[in-house]
Formats: sequence, structure tokens, C-alpha cells
Amino acid sequence: MSQLKILSVASEVYPLIKTGGLADVAGALPLALRAEDATMMTLVPGYPAVMEALEAGEEVRSIPLLFGGSARVLAGKAGALDLFVLDAPHLYDRPGNPYMTPKGADWPDNAFRFAALGKIAAAMGRGLVAGFAPDVIHTHDWQAGLTAAYLHFGAGARPATVATIHNLSYQGQFPATLLGALELPPEALTFNGVEHYGAIGFLKAALQLADRITTVSPTYATEIQRPETGMGFDGLLRERAPRLRGILNGIDTDVWNPADDPWLAVTYDARGLYARAANKEALQRALGLNPEPNTLVAGIVTRLSWQKGLDLLLDNLPVLLGEKMQLAVLGEGDPEIQARFRAAARSFPGRVGVFFGYDEALAHQIQGGSDALLVPSRFEPCGLTQLCALRYGAVPVVSRVGGLADTIIDANEMALAAGVATGVQFAAGTDDGLALALRKTAWLFSDKETWRRLQRNGMAADVSWRNPARRYIQLYRELVPGQALAMDTAA
Repeated sequence: MSQLKILSVASEVYPLIKTGGLADVAGALPLALRAEDATMMTLVPGYPAVMEALEAGEEVRSIPLLFGGSARVLAGKAGALDLFVLDAPHLYDRPGNPYMTPKGADWPDNAFRFAALGKIAAAMGRGLVAGFAPDVIHTHDWQAGLTAAYLHFGAGARPATVATIHNLSYQGQFPATLLGALELPPEALTFNGVEHYGAIGFLKAALQLADRITTVSPTYATEIQRPETGMGFDGLLRERAPRLRGILNGIDTDVWNPADDPWLAVTYDARGLYARAANKEALQRALGLNPEPNTLVAGIVTRLSWQKGLDLLLDNLPVLLGEKMQLAVLGEGDPEIQARFRAAARSFPGRVGVFFGYDEALAHQIQGGSDALLVPSRFEPCGLTQLCALRYGAVPVVSRVGGLADTIIDANEMALAAGVATGVQFAAGTDDGLALALRKTAWLFSDKETWRRLQRNGMAADVSWRNPARRYIQLYRELVPGQALAMDTAA
């Protein structure tokens, strides 16, 4: 089989620019595919952080006019990543995160900023950059969604397309009056094109027009086909179900490795779990928690939002504290939820510690120092934090949804007897379910032998990108003429 060439199109990529799990996937999958005889280049916008990290960027194409200004495509490396960078200062050279102003409002020209990403990706699929002809273009979330539309409504041969949904709740809806300005033809604004409830839907374009759709866990792929969880796309996704697959994410096990993590006070492996005590003490001191070695520390590393179920956790704070636990929180998000956590930290000093924002070092320290990691999400496409917890021996306590259901084995009687349990699951979106899970976690923690078994089972789980990369490469080869036949012959 010939080596596959894939163009990944993403609005963020770890470690250059990150607001969530999309960046982790976009950063890790290209590296994992190298073991599968595939080359993945990543097209990313030229934000200031990306331009600063780009090493020896070479201009490979000049674009005189792209939605209001000139642009160019640069090729280069940033660490281990092979990148194409869309350098369009009028669109991307600005402060704030990729999507919002420093004051937290969406950039008013986001439709054009991310249409530009899709338009250039589509053009690269048709030979914009000399010497680069991708077999497959793999787009991520709404920000890259118009790639499929520009290919579909354009002329000439095109590569196959795969669209991955990381979170269906982010859809990229813009006024229909922008259609001409986005350089899409009138026929694109139909149900079978980009139209979605009277607007231009960037994610809709991807779901309607991509050759294959993936999402980041098998359970989530099923959930989003239901009216109650499909967020307006359930009918379309049921129609396209034969082209929809759920492929679990992995994590970069070189970045997330307790045996050589530079951010931990003490490194360790499954045979040396006793060393976690030093990390626990360091975490307690870092967040102002009482340095009590025998107290269960429950950690949270997440966006503070309704989706993540943090309001339910705050409602259950009396239960958590009543079970003599401490709470270590890292995240930012909804102002009301942040205010409630701030009030909790003031009301219970030494018992509740919070850090608002994102701090990569503290994220690792919570994984390495917490006894349990709480993920009470109402819905969760995959979740990465629970995979990191497994790797670090922090027992995950998760709601039974999406990728959380697919990755954590509940410590029920049968699983405990069989010696395969890795965490605690509970019914999503319910106060009572979370309360019972917290009490069960405290009970399990009191049995040190059982708790150690849960930790070791989790640390033995394969949470790497090895299996997901093989699933993706199989999907790509099915889409490329001659590759599927060669794959069958090789088998």
C-alpha cells in the first residue's frame, strides 16, 4: 500500500493553541498515524502563538485576497508537528483566544475567519500548494466545517473528506445574508447544503456533505441520533448513520506519563503508588487545602459549565464535605458557577481549593495528587480528563454518558469480583445519582486494598492513540481508491 497523505484542518492544536480537547486530538493524532504508514499535515490559522512557534516557515502559496486582506500559506514545523499555517493577519493577528475577544465576546467576523480556513483547505485539496495532494481531508468541528461545502460546490476532482464532531453543541451558525460574502453559490443555501434552520450552518455543512462523519466515542455516536440529545441534528445523523462512526480518543502518553512528568513533585508508576502521597501533599499546599494524608482529595479539571454538571456538584457539596473529602478545582467558564466555587472556597478554607483559568502544570498535579477525579457531565462526547486520571491512578467518578460510559468500568459487585473495575459510574444529570456516587467513592476509598486495585486496573488500561489511530487509518483507506483493496489483500 502507498503511504496515505492526510490534511487535518483544525482551529487549534496542542501545544500551540488550546481551549479544549479538540486541540489535544489535533496535536496527538498526526504523531500516532506515523506508525501506520500515513503522513498527516495540519492546517491551522496563523494566530500569534502559532506564528511565534513556527520554525523556519516557508511561504508555499500567496493569496492576494482572502475575505478582506492578503494571506499566504506557510509550511514548517512546530516541535514534532508538521504544519501548514494560514497567515492572514487581518483575520488572526489579534489578542484573545481563537474565538473570543479579551472581554469574552465572539469576534464579530468569526464567519469569515473560519470560512477562510475551510476555503483554503478545500483549495489545498485541489492542488493550491505545489507538491502536496492529500488523499483525505479531515476536518474538526464547526470551525473547519465549510471545507466540505467549498469542495462540494466547487469544480474539479477532490479528495475524500472526513468530519469529526468533538462537541455537537458548538455548531457555527451565521446569518443567511452572508452567503454571497462567504463566496458560496445560491444553491448552497438548501437543506441538502449549508442551510440549517434558516441560517448558514458551518457544522451542518460538514455533517451533510462529508464522505464520512466520526465522533469521539461509540456511545456518543448513538446518543446524538436521538431527539433529546441530537441538538437539532438527530434527523440528519440518523439519515447519515451508515457513514457515522464513533472512534474513541486517546491521550498522548508521552505528555501524560506519571513516570517522567516534570510537573509532579515525585514521579511514579503502578508499582510505586506510595509515591503519590508526596504529590498529594504538594497539591494540597498549592491549593490551600489542609495537608491531611488520609483525607480523600477529589479533583476537577474541566470547563466550569452546565454541560459539565458542575452545578450538580456544587449542590452536592454538603455530601462531599460530609464524607470528609477535600475538593481541588481547576477550570474557568460560567461566571455564576465560578462565583459559587469562589464562595465555597471562602466558606470552607482548607477543604475546598480553586484555581480559575487553565494551568497545564496544575492540571498534571491534580491528576498526580488527587485520589479521585470527578466528571459529573450531563453529556460528554469523549472526555480526556478521565483518561488522564486512569493513567495517573486517580480513580475516575463519572456520569454514565458518551465516552465516559465507554472508558470507565464501574465498580459494581460483578466488576469488583472479576477484578476489572476502574472507577465509579452514576446516572447523569441527577443530584441523587451524584450523591450516591460520592458516598460509594468514600466507601471504596476506606478499603485500601480495593482502592489500590482500582488504581492499578486504571493504570493498566491502554489509553494511548494506538488503537484509535488504527481505526482512523482503516477509515481513510476505505475512502481512497485502491487502498481498501490493498488493505484486504494485505490482511
